[in-house]
Amino acid sequence: MSASRKGASLTEAMLLATVARRFYVQGRSKLEIADEFGVSRFKVARMLDTAMESGLVRVEFSLPAPVDLALSDEVRSAYGLKRALVLERSTEREPKEVVRAKIGALAARLLEEIAVPSDVIGLSWARSVNAMTEAVRSLPRCPIVQLCGVQAGMDMRGRSVETVSRVTSVSGGDAYPIFGPLVLPDRRTTETLRRQPGIAETFGQFRLLTKAVVSIGAWQPGESTVYDALDEAERAAIAARGATAEVAARLFDVSGNALSTGLAHHVLAISHEELMAVPEVIALGYSRPKAAAVDAVLRSGMVSTLITDAAAAVPLLALAAKNPPR
Repeated sequence: MSASRKGASLTEAMLLATVARRFYVQGRSKLEIADEFGVSRFKVARMLDTAMESGLVRVEFSLPAPVDLALSDEVRSAYGLKRALVLERSTEREPKEVVRAKIGALAARLLEEIAVPSDVIGLSWARSVNAMTEAVRSLPRCPIVQLCGVQAGMDMRGRSVETVSRVTSVSGGDAYPIFGPLVLPDRRTTETLRRQPGIAETFGQFRLLTKAVVSIGAWQPGESTVYDALDEAERAAIAARGATAEVAARLFDVSGNALSTGLAHHVLAISHEELMAVPEVIALGYSRPKAAAVDAVLRSGMVSTLITDAAAAVPLLALAAKNPPR
């Protein structure tokens, strides 16, 4: 708290500042202050309001992370979330890789704070989730479960199997990877692989998940790993069905409804129903091109915590104002 006011008499400013100091710094009640200064507690309340409105008193927040408090609170309130963490506006001019690292660091810090030994934690593949795993330094001993297969063509360090391995090396818990592709050629191949002992064991963990960290993808080039893994004809066919967003290879339309397409039958991934049943879902979705996709997923009711940036948060709030989420 700092005090300064132009145009006020020195005695008036000193009195208001003293009353404000008693309340904000020393933690005295309005009744205690009223008794000390011989006025009513209603007078104390008016003095505190005057000190704030005139600029004599300014309240500043020093958060332990680069978060925009006002935007975070507005997004949380607009969508009825448990938490929203929005990166400071200064990151809007930074390269995407730098923003991704900051999003990952925020997610890592949150996961470190809220994870408990009884958790079963699921991780989807995404560059932002990978950035989170690079930043995680401590976790309780709990199982780490891979939520979807590996995108073809990714280098080993970026694959979800390696992501799970890195996190379990920190937690010391059991690892449940999926040694298989994200997208398979047909339903028969998918069903065959799902019956393989190692993969079946991982799929059996999905119903036990207590927390999941996922990334929100937009159904457009370069904004979804699943989109990029499909051929042009299938991308267009899914877009024509109304796909707006993707989370762990599960699709959502603009209203947040689960979208049923043929894709569900040839991906190795957690089901939409299992994902919706996870009690705590931390979703990472950032950048302006993903705003509509983030809006869609938030409308599904699946997400409890959103980690994003101001570039996505500002259009998100406009979308929520135009069509308030239920």
